[in-house]
Amino acid sequence: MKRAIITPAVLAPSALAELKDWLGITVPGDDAQLTALLRMAPDLCEDFTGTMPLQQVCEEVLPATPGWTRLSARPVQAITSVQGIPAEGPRFALAAGDYRIELDADGGGRIGTLRPGSAGRVAVRFSAGLAADWAGLPDALRHGVLRIAAHQYRLREDEAQSALPPAAVAALWRPWRRLRLA
Repeated sequence: MKRAIITPAVLAPSALAELKDWLGITVPGDDAQLTALLRMAPDLCEDFTGTMPLQQVCEEVLPATPGWTRLSARPVQAITSVQGIPAEGPRFALAAGDYRIELDADGGGRIGTLRPGSAGRVAVRFSAGLAADWAGLPDALRHGVLRIAAHQYRLREDEAQSALPPAAVAALWRPWRRLRLA
């Protein structure tokens, strides 16, 4: 499975303002670096919690099988398109009756390809994420994102960086953590 972000989450200007306030920075000199850290921090949040914090449009390439195949991101808000990928030639749209989709109550999404035609794989485009925007993020997730970005900023010149996430961030994110049995 390979996931690509088609439309990344929009980071509100208030996120940068909150991070600068947390760090006590009042000048714009480090804004680019701080913004880059804020863009990276939700990925670390997703890695730790198993939940994509901000909504994004994603695409995953999956095998075309009749059995259920789970999407890797959650919570899935909507599955918007399914395209067949043949061994040779361009992608093609699969008709609605050629596949089945299901959104689970726990935020998971899955697909089963009933009639793939010449496709050996399918590209599934979907929207996933917990909050539509920065202001909609639950406080614990938002503060954890800010703190991990601040942590990375403070350690930017330290070659022996500590393990991620720091204990304070892990404590904020732990209630949101989804564990899976392998």
